[in-house]
Amino acid sequence: MKAGSLLLSASGLLTLGMSLWWIRRRYLVATVSGPSMEPTLRSGDRLLVRKTRRVRAGQIVVVRIPNPPPLDGLPPGIEPGDEDKAPERFDPGWHLLVKRAVAVSGEPVPRQEFPSLRDVPETVVPPRALVVLGDNRDTSWDSREFGFVRGDQFIGVMMRRLPSR
Repeated sequence: MKAGSLLLSASGLLTLGMSLWWIRRRYLVATVSGPSMEPTLRSGDRLLVRKTRRVRAGQIVVVRIPNPPPLDGLPPGIEPGDEDKAPERFDPGWHLLVKRAVAVSGEPVPRQEFPSLRDVPETVVPPRALVVLGDNRDTSWDSREFGFVRGDQFIGVMMRRLPSR
């Protein structure tokens, strides 16, 4: 009987391990940092994000943007001494950003609101690309500065806000 229960435990552990692997491949928990999505999301909010390639305009998304350019000054809405309120622009390396998708593949390029897209040759958002914008436009670093988010930079779509710890 002891060998049977050991076998059951091993298969149970294997099932648990495979389930955890599957969940990690398909979902991500992200924590909002900074005011760029206020009032919809606040700094410290935790989000359940489904890793997917499908996105619709209006959905909240998580994207990965590499090495932002050096700042010529402070971001809009940030006063001297308050630089820590805009951590996503001051950290080196890759940045996971939480933003709202405002235009997706096949939709017209929104040139008027996005200075970085005014001179692009495309008339519609390219395949597997999107345009993102923070809900708090005065403090958001988004497609107005860095242009299209390409397919390999798109992580997923917010499913829901999680309870705080």
